[in-house]
Amino acid sequence: MIVIEKILSKEEVHSYRQQLANAPWGDGGNTAMGMAASVKNNNQADASNTLVRQLANQLLSRIGETPKVVSAALPHKIFPPCFNRYSETEEYGYHVDAAVMRIPGTSEVLRSDMSMTTFLSEPEEYEGGELVISTEFGQQSIKLPAGYAVVYPSSSLHKVTAVTQGQRFAAITWMQSMISDVSIRQNLYQLDQTIQNLIKENKTSRTEMDNLHNVYHNLIRQFAQL
Repeated sequence: MIVIEKILSKEEVHSYRQQLANAPWGDGGNTAMGMAASVKNNNQADASNTLVRQLANQLLSRIGETPKVVSAALPHKIFPPCFNRYSETEEYGYHVDAAVMRIPGTSEVLRSDMSMTTFLSEPEEYEGGELVISTEFGQQSIKLPAGYAVVYPSSSLHKVTAVTQGQRFAAITWMQSMISDVSIRQNLYQLDQTIQNLIKENKTSRTEMDNLHNVYHNLIRQFAQL
């Protein structure tokens, strides 16, 4: 699990929320597949609507240009973000995201390696509505400020607890990584973050940094599946 801070500014979140207020919404259960459909109880913005599609493309661009997302996921393909809304009593029970998804409007398919939730509501706007992810260290409960996002393995069993007061807005998307092996992807993320920290500290010689960059990119060449 990797938290992405301020992928959207407060002003951008406000703009998204204003525009989504005028968008058509439908039963989110209609977009779920397999066993997930029986435990999904929320609303989802109509992805075919022009306004919703524009917002999705804006967020898609932001995701693709956010360094920490790229470092964490090394994305090869990104599913257009979907906007969801949870009102009182609505929830999404434990489920695993579909392993293979068809990208809307295309013949392309995407293997879901990483899932990403971008929060569009402040935590104080609603009660409940935590994203709960089962990990090897137990259940992790996540409720982030508006504009923040979390990236986590799509293979994880996860749920959104029932909203008991207010409304919870969020955007979700999935990414197919160039590196399918989870452990290799995690090691590359740690290596890249170490390199970025060394650059910020500016205490490492250019030769050493070049060597680290060389190792990092050669590992990607070795393991990337394109």
